Amino acid sequence: MNSESTLARLQATLPDGKLPSSYGVYFKNTLVALCHALEDHILQTSGGDKSELQPLVLVTFQQGKWYLQEADRYLDIANASRHVVIGAVADSGFATHKTGQLENVSLINLDENDPIIEEWNLIIVAPTYKAMVLCRELSAQEYLPEGKPEVDTERKFYGLWSFDQSLVSAAAEIFIEQTRHYNSPLAESLLEMYHEILATIGPPLADISGVVSRIVTYLQSSQQQMVAINRQTRELWELEGQALRVSRNLNANKLQAFLRMAQRVDERDTSNPTASLQVAALSETLGQLLDLPALQLRRLRLAGLLFRVGLVSAPNEVFDRTPDAFDQATFSFWRDRSFIGSQLLQAMPELSPVAEIVKHQLEYWDGSGRPEGLRAETIPVASRILGLVADFQELTQPRGERPALSLSEALEQCRELSGTRFDPALVETLSNVVRLAEMGLMQLPTRPSQLPNVWLEDLGDRTTATAPAL
Repeated sequence: MNSESTLARLQATLPDGKLPSSYGVYFKNTLVALCHALEDHILQTSGGDKSELQPLVLVTFQQGKWYLQEADRYLDIANASRHVVIGAVADSGFATHKTGQLENVSLINLDENDPIIEEWNLIIVAPTYKAMVLCRELSAQEYLPEGKPEVDTERKFYGLWSFDQSLVSAAAEIFIEQTRHYNSPLAESLLEMYHEILATIGPPLADISGVVSRIVTYLQSSQQQMVAINRQTRELWELEGQALRVSRNLNANKLQAFLRMAQRVDERDTSNPTASLQVAALSETLGQLLDLPALQLRRLRLAGLLFRVGLVSAPNEVFDRTPDAFDQATFSFWRDRSFIGSQLLQAMPELSPVAEIVKHQLEYWDGSGRPEGLRAETIPVASRILGLVADFQELTQPRGERPALSLSEALEQCRELSGTRFDPALVETLSNVVRLAEMGLMQLPTRPSQLPNVWLEDLGDRTTATAPAL
């Protein structure tokens, strides 16, 4: 990463110097989709008479050929925003376009020697939410040995997207400081506006689950376009063991958003930061003991990694207290987490079987669960496994004022719910596994036998140092 890039400067402000798990290398189409989703959120939520709730939008465009299209789009965005700052090279056309003539649009003509012209950034700061996408294309050296692609859709970028308030605020301050080099009075004005937004007391933070849903929808549509023109069909990867083979890079980008969301949930849950890995691993073990077919095992393993994706925009209270201490709004979110997760995953048709597993993980053996009240063996067996393992694993980790339970204590609580919440046969299978582990005859797995290549970010440290219970 270039040390002068916005990403590098942001990284330098972080206490541990570590960017969040959404940071990685993305295809251009994926990042275009992410930006469009966030821009759509502005258009859909920032209109009306409540101008004090409208966002400050800070954007830089990489030197390229799509300026006119973006200028047209930003005319609507500016009309829904408090102020828009656009950084681009002088010949971008923004100055003569009607967008550039608006009073609440400020243009910065970037110097062609400024490293920022290789960046493409979108930062949104509003009283009710904050969001950003930061991107910088790989250098010619980093594209070796093949060299920089000639096909636009094959270009790759270091990218970071986030809804974290402190992270987005830090990026906004970096942007404003970079503006000072070009227009000091504008920088002062932006800084004043930025602090006004921070001080604005508005309604509760906006629910960004809709944004996330639109992100994956855009990812789906943009990557479908990529199929038709991507020359890299020689790099194939089989998803879920099916005969259908598609581009390895395409599938990685589709899954990347979901897996990064799952990582983000784990990252927010400081009491249980390896839940996805442990649940996937133990679910796979139970599935093997039940002699599930290989295809079903692969789906169960992936469902384990993604079982908490419905909590990606959950309030912090979900992670620092037990459900009996939730307020009504938080409890409703918690209660519907499996359905929310399945709706997100349904945006990718190839994941429909996995989405069904996630959807029914909270169905109860006696029919009193959610979302459809399925009973006994009408509940998919993979969902029964996932629900039992997720509950067991959660009990082995501390939550709020509840301490972590031992394996036998957690198992006993599951036994008490056998025949009402859980499948009695599965509880017995789990009992056998725990018994063998306590006798020292086996070790409970901490990660599944296989992980998608896109499950990144120092898993070695996270699966060994922070997961003693399982």
